[in-house]
Parts: sequence; structure tokens; C-alpha cells
Amino acid sequence: MRKSKVLALSLAAGLGLGMMSAGAASAAPDHHRPGQSSCQISSDGRDVQHVIYLQFDNVHFSRDNPNVPSDLEQMPHLLDFLESNGTVDDNHHTPLIAHTGDDILTSITGLYGDRQGQAVSNSYRYYNPNGTTNSASSFAYWTDGVADSSVPTPGDSAPTMVGQDGKMAPAPWAAYTKAGCDFGSVSMANTVLENTNVDINKVFGANSPQAAEAKADPAKAQADYVGIGIHCAQQSALCAKGGASADPLPDEPGGYQNYQALFGAKSVDPAISANGVVKSTAGKPITDPNGNPGFPGFDAMTADNSLGYVAQMQESGVPVTYGYISDAHDQHGAGAGAFGPGDPGYTAQLKSYDTAFANFFQRIHQDGLNADNTLFVVTADENDHFVGGRPTPANCDGVEIPCSYSQIGEVNANARGLLATQQGVTTPFQVHADSAPNFYLNGNPSPNAPVTRQFEQAWSKVTAVNPITGKTDTVSNYLADQAEQKILHMQTGDPLRTPTFTSFANPDYYVYAGGSSCATAASCVALGPAYAWNHGDFSPDINTTWLGLVGPGVRNLGVTDAVWSDHTDIRPTMLALLGLSDPYTHDGRVLTEFLNRWALPHNLVKAGQDYQRLAAAYKQLDAGVGRFATATLQASTKGIESTSPGDSRYQASSAKLAALGDQRDKLAGQIAQLLDQVAFGHQRLGHDQARDLTAQADRLVKQAQALAS
Repeated sequence: MRKSKVLALSLAAGLGLGMMSAGAASAAPDHHRPGQSSCQISSDGRDVQHVIYLQFDNVHFSRDNPNVPSDLEQMPHLLDFLESNGTVDDNHHTPLIAHTGDDILTSITGLYGDRQGQAVSNSYRYYNPNGTTNSASSFAYWTDGVADSSVPTPGDSAPTMVGQDGKMAPAPWAAYTKAGCDFGSVSMANTVLENTNVDINKVFGANSPQAAEAKADPAKAQADYVGIGIHCAQQSALCAKGGASADPLPDEPGGYQNYQALFGAKSVDPAISANGVVKSTAGKPITDPNGNPGFPGFDAMTADNSLGYVAQMQESGVPVTYGYISDAHDQHGAGAGAFGPGDPGYTAQLKSYDTAFANFFQRIHQDGLNADNTLFVVTADENDHFVGGRPTPANCDGVEIPCSYSQIGEVNANARGLLATQQGVTTPFQVHADSAPNFYLNGNPSPNAPVTRQFEQAWSKVTAVNPITGKTDTVSNYLADQAEQKILHMQTGDPLRTPTFTSFANPDYYVYAGGSSCATAASCVALGPAYAWNHGDFSPDINTTWLGLVGPGVRNLGVTDAVWSDHTDIRPTMLALLGLSDPYTHDGRVLTEFLNRWALPHNLVKAGQDYQRLAAAYKQLDAGVGRFATATLQASTKGIESTSPGDSRYQASSAKLAALGDQRDKLAGQIAQLLDQVAFGHQRLGHDQARDLTAQADRLVKQAQALAS
């Protein structure tokens, strides 16, 4: 890994702490308050007493500018801890669409969006009975219905977290609480209350004191009830202190009765702090912008705030903590606008993140938490694509020579205006605005309907002059109709959420639906300087991210790209290390290549390389950005763009994609179930069985590639 001279010096200074956390820390007095005696997350020789899961919003392992150290390079206390004590997989991938909501939910459930309900995020649209669509937020508490506060009662009755059976998807904390472990959530998507209207009414009741506070003082209610939570095991000492509410999961497999939770800082802070005050890793009380103690807002969950809550929970006997950390490349609390790589403000924020991790590791080391007794899992939801001109000076590195940008900001493209002006298309529609825009045509027409086909063909031809490069771009790079969306795991158990089609745009572009004319060029295509980091798209720099693992049973491989993984693999890998299981089949596989043999279940050890080869073939068959999906998306795009007589080419392409998709689903389902049974059940994997299924998966991938070519 290349590092600048100044950064290398900083990293060398951080080496001591990283090694101390794993080595000297294990010999230090264990004076932290131990986890609950009933917590069963260590078995079969595994000595895991704590779990710390952290997920960044867009923090990069790879460099966005080859001269400028990456985000993780500028956080040497974290990077060195992961490299020195465990494994960093920099061949890790997102699902589609690559957004914070879907990515986090995929990571913590081991399920793609089609099975946990949020395949289109961070918001999505749904069809009303009259054929129009409304927008709903992906960020809503797990047990909510459709989170659309614009209407008294949404026209869609499905759960926010909808499974393929139409019921609520299983909750990720249940495996822990059923094992007797309190589960602390620090701003982790949908495991805490996300807003002060829909969520508070759902959890506390529309006539509750909490709902009254939300109406009278929304800011105070957010600080009190949103963003922070602890899901308690039965007989939990923390929930027994008071302030707990019922924690029902009505559709949870196997039942989930008589559990409680602490929702919000108003209940959590007194339970984990003697004086009811939780401090950041910098030692400052955590408050909102108005000075209210408690949750400061999701954008304000910077490393020092999130890690402060995680440490305080662990010190108070919460053995399992999941935390979200906001991105470092936007100007949080400092006015509108985004930073570019090497910008002094960006560098300063990364430095503050590094300081937070230095303080965090020192603090938990003193508490007795280290790589010998704690499973650390750290990842990022997606890799953003930077949209901006060249920096000045050209040789800037952001460390010794700051970078500045005269042009910065995503290219905002008005789909409605461009379609009307360039293609004469005025069909009524709405769009989930994004770099991967999802189009919803009024009336919910079928994929084969003439209005759908004419609209798709027109959109494929729309161009824009990029204000940064001056070049004329075709806005859409790839197109997925409903057959392809199904292959990409983008169609949930709620058909009202299914878009007419999805466009994966040029990653410089953010597509929205504005006015229906382009009186001036800038009214339809213009820089949006408030945001310069695009995601959601189908693009290697967005879809490739990283995963760090440290703890008992994790091999010390440093940085490796030897294993292709994605977000669905995180959950089963963690559970295999912890001796836990889920009541459903994961879409991911256990990353046995990163784990010591002694830490694996017996059947996984016996399966050896047969499991690994089959799992690798399965990922390329089933993953939303694997080889099968890449090929079918290319084929889908060609078919949708085609204008053959009678639309025969599209019809043939769509039929082949649907057939391939059905074959993929059947085979992938069979393999996924087998992999899960080997990892968590009593199934043994035979050599011939593994070889046969691997060959079948490879053949289907080749068929998709042949269709694409």
C-alpha cells in the first residue's frame, strides 16, 4: 500500500496502540463491567465476550485521487488495528442499489433487499390504487408499516421491512437477545426509532406522552427518542432499571414474546451512565444542536459521538453493540457543500475521526476489551463516486499540499425536462431521484406495454452536456426492466414498490424529475455543489468497498483481495464465529478463508475447500454485482434499447432473461440452503455434490455472458 511520507510517520506512531490493543491489553486487568452472565456468544472453544460492529457511511479504503491518501489511510489508528490484528478484505461489494439504507440492512441481516424489503433506498415509491405513486422513507423502525407521513394512511399496507411472504422480515437483534445478550444500537438503520412522527406513534402510541412531546417540541423529541436504543434480553438488568417499553416482533419465526427495549437517549442514557450523561470520545457531553442531551442527529453521528455511545454501552454491560458512523466528506454542521479529496476541511475531519478511534481503542483497552475477547467487524456501506474537476495544484496530496476545487458537485439532470425537450415524451411519471433512478410510470403499465417501451427507448437516448468535462454524455449507462430487477434482487414481497424500470446512470449524474421544459440548459443540467459524492449506481468504484474483521478465530491476513465477498456474507460469518444462528437461510456465505479452523463449526472444517469453491461460484451467480448479474444487466440494456420491428428483439431478450432468472433463483436457492445447513445445521457437504453444484453455477454464469455478447 502506498503512503505519503507524512502519513507513514503517523501510521508508525499508531502501530503501538494497535498492537497493544491485541497483545498488552489482554494482560491488563479486566476491570470493565462484564457482560451478562446469561449471554451465550461463546461456545465450542470460542472466547468471544463482546461484539463491536461498526458501519461507516462512505469511508473509503481505495484512493479517490492517486496522490491523496485514502480515508482509511488518513485514519491510521483504525487501519493499523485492523491490518495488524485481523483481516481487511478490499474485494468486498455492495448490493444494488448501493445506498446507505439497503447496504446497512443487507449487512446486518445477510439478506438482499428483495428479502428484507429495502431494495430501493434511501426512499422508495409505491403505487396508489389510482395508479399514481407516493414516496416513503426507507428509514423507519423495524415494525413500522410504509413510512409515508404525507398522508394519514398510506395506500400500501405492507410492512416497511417486508419479506417475500409479505410479512415482516426477521429482526437482526433477535438472535442475540434470544441468546441472553442485550443488543445496543447506535443509529443503526431501522433498529432504532428513525423519526418523531411515524416511529414514535408506532412504538409508544399516538396518545402517549412521547407523541405529545413530539408534537410540542420535535427537536427535543428527536434528542430523547430517536437514533439510540437497546434491545434487551429477557431478565435484562438494564431494562429492569426502568424506562423500558415492549419490544414486539409479531412475525418473528419461533415467536418473540415478553421482550423489552429502551428506545431513545431519554431511557438509554440513565441506564448506561450514573449521571445520565453520555460523552463522546473527546469527553464532551453528546447533545443536539440546541443543547438538548441525547441524540444529536444522524449526520452528527461522527466517529467521536458514535464511538462514545458504543464504549459507554459496553462499559455498562451491553455485550453486543452495533454503531453507525456518518461520512467524513461532507461539511457536517459547517454549512452547505461537499469536500473533494485532499481538501483541508476533508483532511481535518478525517484527522478528527482518527483521533476518535485512538481515544476509543485506548478507552476500551482500559476496560479490558481487546482482540483476544472481542469480535470487531468494521465496514462501509458503499464507495461514493467523486464528481468534481481537477484539483489545484495538480500535485496536491492533501497532507503536505492542500487541494482545492473550482468545480465540484454532482451533475443534476432533470429527466422530465430532458425527455420532453429531446424526445417529445410527456408520459406522466415519477422517479426515485438518484444516480440509479427508478422510474414509476403512472398507471403501473406492464413491461411490454407500448407506453413503457416507448418511454424506456426514449430515456436510453437522452444526453446532457457535462458542465465539468464539457462533453456530451448519454445519461443512462444501463437499464433494468422488471425481469432484470428481479435478477438484481430489487423486487420485494410488496409488488406496489416495484418500479417500472431502473436506470443506472453515468455516475457523475444525479437524475430527478423537475419541470417539463428546458428553457435554459441550466434548468435541466447543472452542477449541484451541495453534494459531490454519488452512489446507488452500477459502477466498480461505487460497488467495491471493504470489510475488516478482528477477534478470536479471525486469521491475521492483513489486507487481501483473495476472496470476493459482499455485504450478505457479514452476518453468517459473524454468527458462525459466535455459535449463533438465524431462523432463515442467508443470502451470504461464511467467509471461512478469513477464519481459523479451530473457530469453525465441525461441518465447515470437514467441507474445507469444497465449501469455499461452491461458495465462490454461488456468489458470482447470486450477488447483485456478481458476474451473472453483470452479464444479464448488459443483456437487459441491449434489449431495452432495441427498436426492432414488432419489438421482437426486446421480447426475445426479456423472455431469455426471465428464463435465466428462474433457473438462477432455483439453483441459488438450493445452494444457499445447503451452505447454511453446512454452516449452522447438521448437513455434510459431499465432494461430488459440491463439484456438481459448482459446475451448474458456472454454466449458468456462462449462459448469461453468452446472452450479453
